[in-house]
Amino acid sequence: MHYTSFGKTGLQVSKLCLGTMTFGLQCDEAQSHAILDTAADGGIDFLDAADVYPLGGGHNTAGRTEEIVGGWLRGKRHQFILATKCVGAMGPKLWDQGMSRKHILDAIDASLRRLGTDYVDLYQLHSYDPQTPIDEALEALDTVVRHGKARYAGVSNWPAYKVARAIGRSELRNLVQVKSVQPRYNLLFRSFERDLLPLCAEEGVAVIPYNPLAGGLLTGKHDNKAPPPEGSRFQLGTAGSRYQERYWHGRQFETIEALREVANEAAMSMATLAMRWVLSNPAITAPIIGASRPEQLADTLAAAEHGPLPGELKSKLDDLPLAWRLVDEDR
Repeated sequence: MHYTSFGKTGLQVSKLCLGTMTFGLQCDEAQSHAILDTAADGGIDFLDAADVYPLGGGHNTAGRTEEIVGGWLRGKRHQFILATKCVGAMGPKLWDQGMSRKHILDAIDASLRRLGTDYVDLYQLHSYDPQTPIDEALEALDTVVRHGKARYAGVSNWPAYKVARAIGRSELRNLVQVKSVQPRYNLLFRSFERDLLPLCAEEGVAVIPYNPLAGGLLTGKHDNKAPPPEGSRFQLGTAGSRYQERYWHGRQFETIEALREVANEAAMSMATLAMRWVLSNPAITAPIIGASRPEQLADTLAAAEHGPLPGELKSKLDDLPLAWRLVDEDR
């Protein structure tokens, strides 16, 4: 496993990050621990969670993923870089969500309890809350870092202009700075190449994109002539309709077939090819990969081993027919 600088910081992280949002609904605890074991054996020591996970659940399941990760980390916490997130609804009260100072400070303490640790390496705002002034959120993150409950702060699902404003406000007020962003990015969704990725490259902000395989669509295993299979992310609880709306369209499947031809010519699995394409963008720090079974990690681990694509092959993928979308959305 290769390592890379975490943006403009002194931290080094593995070139892949393991996402854990399948833990607790798609995967039970034993299966989740098996996935973590496989990832660790493959050299991944960067883990990403969120307080609202598992994906597809509700208030009754929120926090379960962090509990599973925390149980696995017992006795080996220092061997891993651990990230988690807040902002999503954790209960029925209006103050159980958002970017308010109250919620952020409540949420970090609750996450630390579930994770069984006294700090996380990266604490992120999972989405943008327009009801809260950005200065209030930055002040709360500053408190979290200054009190030693997190080492760095980041954001997820923020548009470029909000990230730029956060950087400016932090510099002006000497508050903790946004060191990372977590956008959706893959061969089927590239709109952040227009503004967010250039901003991050210029400002030295780490980019840890999620959905690099488009919820599994870029593996080539799905057929749009049949309904999305039960147990897949496209039929998963409260998240299934969101994933169908993102990816389950004829134009995306046209891209999949074009990718299949390129992968066959390159003698490479579609998953490895799609992941190496993401890794080939110099703005990308460490894509977040997920799995519902340990064996699904094989192709993505191979991508990290081989690194970026040769220029000609990357150009061929850049020119595939794409369904570009202008607006991102939360996981």
